[in-house]
Amino acid sequence: MTVVPSRSARPAISCVVPAYNEAANLGPLLSGLTAQLGALTERWEVLVIDDGSRDATPAALAPWLLKPGVRYLRLSRNFGKEAALTAGIDHAAGEVVLLMDADLQHPASLVPEMVQAWRDGADMVCAARASRADESWAKRIGTALFYQLVNRDAAVPIPVDAGDFRLMDRRVVDALKSLPERNRFMKGLYAWVGFHNVIIPYVPAERLAGTTTFSMRRLARLAFTGVTAFTNAPLRLWSAVGVVIALCAIAFGFWIVVQTFVYGNNVPGWATLVTSMMFFSGVQLLSIGILGEYVGRIFDEVKQRPVYLIGSEAGRGAIQLPSEPHA
Repeated sequence: MTVVPSRSARPAISCVVPAYNEAANLGPLLSGLTAQLGALTERWEVLVIDDGSRDATPAALAPWLLKPGVRYLRLSRNFGKEAALTAGIDHAAGEVVLLMDADLQHPASLVPEMVQAWRDGADMVCAARASRADESWAKRIGTALFYQLVNRDAAVPIPVDAGDFRLMDRRVVDALKSLPERNRFMKGLYAWVGFHNVIIPYVPAERLAGTTTFSMRRLARLAFTGVTAFTNAPLRLWSAVGVVIALCAIAFGFWIVVQTFVYGNNVPGWATLVTSMMFFSGVQLLSIGILGEYVGRIFDEVKQRPVYLIGSEAGRGAIQLPSEPHA
């Protein structure tokens, strides 16, 4: 029998919004988001994490910082979305923490349904894309291959098409904050901490202004980080390739011996020899490169540099935290 935890009807909500050059989108986003949060609870805050924007993001946020509700954290430089999400999670004070993008593709109208799922007992409510018809065929194929690879023999599978748009209970947030790794792949970390997860399908809206900063190159880099952070499949794959090549080499060597004794050695075979050497050299360099990626991850973790640095802060939330009892 599953025990449903007792949940507040109007919880304190923190909404984390990472932003990079999203000045044109922040006004419409905050207008709709603050209205939704205000209808759900009197205790709420929106944390806009400026990941080193070069546009007018500070000016666009200035009017929203004049009254409680919106907090502005500007990172000292561009650390990337994973670091910005980590910064927001570290500074969020609510009973539940909502993560969403600043480009208006994550509909604020879905927030009440996510909060209701949390009230019903879910520890994490993530929104998964119902369709990828709006994406290019190359991105759709790449995404499918990524999920197949990262979830192959994975101890904790990552939900397909579930991104950063999600709501988390404080227990989940505290678990994420306890993870010390520097190379952060948030989609994998959400799955790794576990807890009761509910998936809600949604259709992303069109971006209101600007263009995405996630090029295919950056997406490929993020995908490779996810693969190397959460699975040893590449190492196992090349171990299997090595075994197959070794068996083929043994079989070919046996054939050479038989050919020499039966037919004589009339053909020198220099072309075969050179081609084989070049092929095996390429395989060795590729396998060393994959191994080097894992070693590089170890090197980054050993340095223990912070995931992000805060350059400046402004504004305050509308969450009234309970005061500590006086001695």
